[in-house]
Amino acid sequence: MNRPYNFSAGPAAIPPEVLQQAAAEMLDWHGSGMGVMEMSHRGREFISIYEQAESDLRELLAVPANFRILFMQGGGLAENAIVPLNLSHAATVDHVITGSWSQKSQKEARKYCSQVHIAASNEADGHTTLPEPARWNLSTGTRYVQACTNETIHGVEFHELPDLKSLGCDAPLVIDFSSHVASRPVDWSRVGLAFGGAQKNLGPAGVTLVVVREDLLGHALPICPSAFDYKIVAEQQSMYNTPPTWAIYIAGLTFQWIKRQTEGDASGIAAMERRNMAKAALLYDFIDGSAFYANKVARNCRSRMNVPFFLADESRNDDFLAGAKARGLLQLKGHKSVGGMRASIYNAMPLAGVQALVDYMREFEKKNT
Repeated sequence: MNRPYNFSAGPAAIPPEVLQQAAAEMLDWHGSGMGVMEMSHRGREFISIYEQAESDLRELLAVPANFRILFMQGGGLAENAIVPLNLSHAATVDHVITGSWSQKSQKEARKYCSQVHIAASNEADGHTTLPEPARWNLSTGTRYVQACTNETIHGVEFHELPDLKSLGCDAPLVIDFSSHVASRPVDWSRVGLAFGGAQKNLGPAGVTLVVVREDLLGHALPICPSAFDYKIVAEQQSMYNTPPTWAIYIAGLTFQWIKRQTEGDASGIAAMERRNMAKAALLYDFIDGSAFYANKVARNCRSRMNVPFFLADESRNDDFLAGAKARGLLQLKGHKSVGGMRASIYNAMPLAGVQALVDYMREFEKKNT
């Protein structure tokens, strides 16, 4: 039986092989007599799951030895508070505004910092371009610079991470990479901390990934809850409080699935990047060649993960969505704040799914023009 193609922005599609393995192990994980959801997080069974997941992720993302990998809770939204609680010293921080998620970040940071300085913003053009890093107005003495490197709602993505050192800034770069983590390599030489909810490319909702450089640990504000203090979490191998064990397990299976992927001479993350580029090119090329559909994002910063698009006649939106659902193309409605449509084409979305969407869009256009 063929499953529908799920274009949800998150929680999003999980590779079928991962779901099948989890189903097979639901009642009895590796002869332990327990399902993963029933295990003690301090028992040897779950510790082995955790250690394998951490090791696989470090290998996949080529995380350097001087970075710690933390599995936390609260999602990317909570990290907008947890980051300043750990890194701001209650002083000045810089934020780059590129869409809805970076707007949320700077608003939350204002609760914990003496000043949140907006170093750059694309709000004037409706979040359809990216501010050129060379033109960012960075603060002297800022504790960190934060950016959302892929905006899920507006569909803009940094295809290259900014190099703050080249801009004369020694502060660490903090990135929210929730919606494109594991879709491409990360240049860790340019990053001090990266965080992201798992529910787009890594597994189910419930676990939040934080990758933080070791020299940034140990600076939490006195008001920071112990469970959110990066140093404490790192020292306790993410076991200070009960972690989201099931979500970590599924994420670990997803890491193994990514490691098995190949594309020509590439494997793992490199293979995923090639596939994601091909999927995005297929969809964008069709939209650009159509007078019936439009994407408003500048071509040099279009997201490979989240593709918003609009019908020329928006009175046909409901008909489009109904027809898509009938064809097994699910969750294509755009975010309520921007309207239109949105196709999220994360790692688990095969090229065949994008081709099926393009075929339907072509058919719908012919029927309605």
